[in-house]
Amino acid sequence: MTQTLQRYDFVLVFEVTNGNPNGDPDAGNFPRLDPDTGRGLVTDVALKRRIRNYVALSRGEAPGYDIYVREGAALNRAHERAYLALGLTPEPRRLPKDEGQARALTQWMCQNFFDVRTFGAVMTTEANCGQVRGPVQLTFAQSVEPILPLEVTLTRSAVTHDSAGGTRTMGRKYIVPYGLYRAHGFISAPLANDPAKGTGFSAADLEVLWEALTQMFEHDRSAGRGEMSTRALVAFRHRSPLGDAPAHKLFRRVEIRRSGQGDGPARAFEDYSLTIDEADLPSGVSVLRLV
Repeated sequence: MTQTLQRYDFVLVFEVTNGNPNGDPDAGNFPRLDPDTGRGLVTDVALKRRIRNYVALSRGEAPGYDIYVREGAALNRAHERAYLALGLTPEPRRLPKDEGQARALTQWMCQNFFDVRTFGAVMTTEANCGQVRGPVQLTFAQSVEPILPLEVTLTRSAVTHDSAGGTRTMGRKYIVPYGLYRAHGFISAPLANDPAKGTGFSAADLEVLWEALTQMFEHDRSAGRGEMSTRALVAFRHRSPLGDAPAHKLFRRVEIRRSGQGDGPARAFEDYSLTIDEADLPSGVSVLRLV
């Protein structure tokens, strides 16, 4: 996991059809949106959850690809594994005073947990393993156009208790008829490669990340999420570890517009056109169309 990594900036485009891509628990699970623009939102946390789930599913117990932030898992158990592996005894909420031992604990967590060396983690709980800043970061995803969520009333034929007073109960769910979402991502070479502070995120890990971003929705099906699919993944690779152009200028080269085939609301990816401006790219920058 020590192969030198380059800097990347990438654009992820995904769609939802008749589903709720990311409900807000503070709003009765209503699809998240920007109230000023009406555009839908999906949090970076929701995207990372799907990446973690895919890696756990596809890599299983492969060495180095365990998942730290698991649903229902106690984080301290993972920290205790690090102390046990290194023959150390944890002190409540304290790292070892020896800097070498403290660094060894953090490195052990990076080496064994894919999401720690990818996204970083604050591991300063009861059994303290330090904290590390991850080289891979994601933004919130935002829909290309405003969305209009629908509240759908459902009928349940079975009741919970005999005293419910009938044989049917009513329920509700929210769906987005169609939404095309765009998120941006960043991969820092120094935060991966630095021998003192880097996580060890490698080129092999990068391939796993690309795979997860491509396939994560295929194994995240549920009645509430409808049909979700990755429709585009465009990466800008830099020759310099520090980058050869600002990310925001590169992101502007990926444009998503209505294709002009009708004036009504979009209901399919084909209602849009996605173009990548590869003319006069900054020196040292190349484009990868991964999906």
